[in-house]
Amino acid sequence: MEKKLVIVESPTKARTIGRMLGRNYKVVATVGHLRDLPKSKMGVDIENNFEPKYINVRGKGPIINDLKKEYKKAKEVYLATDPDREGEAISWHLCHILDLDPRENHRIQFQEITKETVKDAIKKPRAIDMDLVDAQQARRVLDRVVGYTLSPLLWKKIKAGLSAGRVQSVALRLICEREEEIRKFIPKEYWRIKSFHEKSGIDFEGELKQRIVGEKVQKVNIHNEKEADEILKQLDPNGFKIHGVRKTKKKRNPYPPYTTSSLQQDAYGKLGFSTGRTMSIAQQLYEGVSLGKEGTTGLITYMRTDSTRISKEAIAESLAYIKENLGEEYAQARNFGKNKKGAQDAHEAVRPTRPHLTPNQIKKYLTEDQFKLYRLIWQRTIASQMKPQRYLSTSVGIQNGDYLFRANGSIVTFEGFARIYPINDKDSRLPDLEKGEGLQAKNIQKSQHFTKPKPRYTEASLVKKLEEDGIGRPSTYSSIIASILSRNYVVIEERKFHTTEIGEKVNDFLVEYFDDIINEEFTAQLEDQLDKIADEKLDWKEVMNTFYDRFEKSLSKAKESGKEYQIKDKPVGRDCPECGHPLVYKHGRNGKFIGCSNFPDCRHTEAIIIDTGVQCPKCNHRLIEKVSKRGKLFYGCENYPNCDFALWDKPLNEKCPKCQSILVHRKNRRTDEIRCSNEQCDYKRENPKS
Repeated sequence: MEKKLVIVESPTKARTIGRMLGRNYKVVATVGHLRDLPKSKMGVDIENNFEPKYINVRGKGPIINDLKKEYKKAKEVYLATDPDREGEAISWHLCHILDLDPRENHRIQFQEITKETVKDAIKKPRAIDMDLVDAQQARRVLDRVVGYTLSPLLWKKIKAGLSAGRVQSVALRLICEREEEIRKFIPKEYWRIKSFHEKSGIDFEGELKQRIVGEKVQKVNIHNEKEADEILKQLDPNGFKIHGVRKTKKKRNPYPPYTTSSLQQDAYGKLGFSTGRTMSIAQQLYEGVSLGKEGTTGLITYMRTDSTRISKEAIAESLAYIKENLGEEYAQARNFGKNKKGAQDAHEAVRPTRPHLTPNQIKKYLTEDQFKLYRLIWQRTIASQMKPQRYLSTSVGIQNGDYLFRANGSIVTFEGFARIYPINDKDSRLPDLEKGEGLQAKNIQKSQHFTKPKPRYTEASLVKKLEEDGIGRPSTYSSIIASILSRNYVVIEERKFHTTEIGEKVNDFLVEYFDDIINEEFTAQLEDQLDKIADEKLDWKEVMNTFYDRFEKSLSKAKESGKEYQIKDKPVGRDCPECGHPLVYKHGRNGKFIGCSNFPDCRHTEAIIIDTGVQCPKCNHRLIEKVSKRGKLFYGCENYPNCDFALWDKPLNEKCPKCQSILVHRKNRRTDEIRCSNEQCDYKRENPKS
């Protein structure tokens, strides 16, 4: 019997949808793109109005042949690639490969992979949306022209093997500019004075903020220790009194459901997930997980979106859960709509496909990472349909002579959405205090501080900045970060981006000659134009022509320049054991390594060994820095595989006073402490350098 053919990108997605549709359908996967621009050359005819020259992707021949065979046997064909521009373009390429008319109704799409939505989509096939295809083509051709034109120039001007991307270069520029700000920053000294009090068993503190001068109140700025000591001399520990008490009822509204950007930021901050890891796990949840007898189903909606809107059905189901499990007083329907100006709003926010399905109900079917991310998405969605958190904010003025201290406290009076979606704010309770009441200080302390520069970007803060500036789109944030990391233009140390010498040289060159193109404002304008192509308001080749006229002028200027940007490999200080030429430090895809200066005639390489200065407790060899397959730093014995001793935390040349095991320094987003490497030992202490 002839079957209906459904084509998707992912084998996992194919299996999930295949089980939902049953025996009358054949669901197959393209496993990504089947037709694309060639890797070996630009593949864009600039002289012929930027006509792209697509070819079948190398290695995809067997898949293409199988697809053609299945198509010939099929009664109907449905192109069910992802519901975005990239997915639309893949369906358009499939039309070319299978000789389908893109104007005929073969394209279907669904934002969530559940039985109801997939079957409903089958009933509503449509033609290929050529505006979405053109928007994708414009981005692809734009990036190809920039990348394949700039890269050879970087090889010539800086170092062989380098490459540049249109949007990635703007991200690199942001990181480099922040690094420059930090280098130029001059810290300024300042001091704080705090008073410590107790009443009715409640400890609280006040901080010096103002001084009464005549009839005016002035802000107190303490620049050095001498000024702090002068003020301390004037303060009487027994001379404090309450100057005023102000209590204000406040509320905190729930957050909107997740966009791609806010999901990546929250997963980074709350779970420690990189943007790539978040998108990979979200893809798994979207494509489907087996829930035992219930079968395989997609657990979240499509995870590439910039909208905070959710469907009426999802709102109703969320409200039903809240009323049944928390009470009517917690429920409040709301739809957040578009998240910001310029949001495409093509899809809903990232939400559970079935809000009544709690994380704990399905925990046994999920991996640890899947459970954590699903719980985060579920909590955020349910909380978005709850009432605000209400709290009482108290501000107390405490006077000592002419000086005014300030103490603040807050007490939550109604949890609201925070009952489902925990927030970090904690109660800071103050005792009952009345104006004019006398107060003693248990202690008055001064403390030295220095102003700090803006912090280096983390993955989360960089994504936030890119989104705020309109650079890139939901589907590109993760790949932008992956690109600048893989090219070794930046490295991540203690969860923050640091520039490398190569990255700074590349940025200096691009800013010098391509400043009018590689900047936030122009890149955001270009993104806006790509959106207008998708909305049928601009022709993509006109956009390309306008861009290239500007780009070509900068290109000519860069080619004619004789300014030097070359990076020379630094010598190691010894010769190659194979050919006798000097060994040098080199950079590759997996980081820094030692290689022969006679490359490519000699291909000798060595790993860079960083000694911790600590001996292995098992065999007395050195413990050295190593990198796991997932790119995470750890510390292992150099005698591996003969010795398998390894630690995730940095070892210290110090023994535990309790059990004589090695002490380690554990530092992450929550912890900075010295502790015993023996998990059975509970010894730990604060890191004095923290």
